[in-house]
Amino acid sequence: MPFDAEAVRREFPILSRRVHGKPLVYLDSAASAQKPRTVIDAMVRAMEHSYANVHRGLHTLANETTEAYEAARGKAAALIGAETNEVVWTKGGTEAINLVASGLGADLKAGDEILLTEMEHHANIVPWHFLRERQGVVLRFAPITDDGRLDLEAFRNLLNERTKVVAFSHMSNVLGTVNPAAEFVALAHAAGALTLIDGCQAIVHEQVDVKALDTDFYVFSGHKLYGPTGVGVLYGKAERLAALRPYQGGGEMIGVVTQENITYADPPHRFEAGTPPIVEVIGLGAAIDWLTALDRPAIVAHEARLYARVSEGLAGANWLRVLGEAPGKGAIFAFTVEGAHAHDVAQILDRYGVAVRAGTHCAEPLMRRFGVTSSARASFALYNTLDEADSFVDALTRTQAFFA
Repeated sequence: MPFDAEAVRREFPILSRRVHGKPLVYLDSAASAQKPRTVIDAMVRAMEHSYANVHRGLHTLANETTEAYEAARGKAAALIGAETNEVVWTKGGTEAINLVASGLGADLKAGDEILLTEMEHHANIVPWHFLRERQGVVLRFAPITDDGRLDLEAFRNLLNERTKVVAFSHMSNVLGTVNPAAEFVALAHAAGALTLIDGCQAIVHEQVDVKALDTDFYVFSGHKLYGPTGVGVLYGKAERLAALRPYQGGGEMIGVVTQENITYADPPHRFEAGTPPIVEVIGLGAAIDWLTALDRPAIVAHEARLYARVSEGLAGANWLRVLGEAPGKGAIFAFTVEGAHAHDVAQILDRYGVAVRAGTHCAEPLMRRFGVTSSARASFALYNTLDEADSFVDALTRTQAFFA
């Protein structure tokens, strides 16, 4: 049975609004997805009914909030096939990568190599550059092909005895390319390297099993997963988290503190210093409940139909360049329009009620790889419809006429 996007979109209050007198066509979910009513209600309920700081409190509100907070950790663990003690709350995927880079950096020395790819988001580049600047670590970048796939042979050739960490996107936020993550992990492990996977895009569109992937670390953000901003997940194998030094100091992450010495809590709390994003964690738990109750294979098929509809509608447009056409890619449509800057394209599309992203998408090395300074990006989600796909095609065609 086809996925009923019309029924689902009624659960998202914001999708009923109009922009410049036109129905909103929201095609910016790769940047941040909208929130269903159940997530909004869960967060309001937490603040109105049971809010208190988590852990250590002995009163009713503290116990209720702590229970909801830790229950959400269990939901995040179940979503990716992890154990509960392997899930660390962070403020997002970016902080999760920084946490790992900081922790691993203590054991890296000048000349050690970190292998990335040309399709990485800045969040999976800059933290490793810190180690290059401060410790002399060498960064290598595996190249990609013209259609947006990673060059597997080049990737293999870049692995060597100096490679200590391999960090890569499960799914590109610009190209939509879905990387064969388990294969990359196996190759990295065979070379003796640890692996970190940026799953911020894939977690929304793929069913992730970190044990099957065998990755050492996996990260994702809540706000792309129909949850709130300000919260994300770091998964780490239990033994990897146990060996990782603390990222920040403060309350909750300690065992005992004296004037002379400190001891640390066991993971995951070792990495959760201070008051955490309590309401946001509860909201993400609600988002996970909501998403996992849906038919996820049907969602994947629906999103593929949306992308195919757009591709068919724009086939033969000689003024259009699409970035990334790898087989099996996700429903992300990055493009340039001949003679037009991406920012101008996005602003004109907005006049038709169509919301897309424009710029470098925090992927400047990837932009340079394709010889462009920026691009526009339409990213599709489960609440988008075929009619919206058609509206985007029509609006983009009309927008191009301004530059013809």
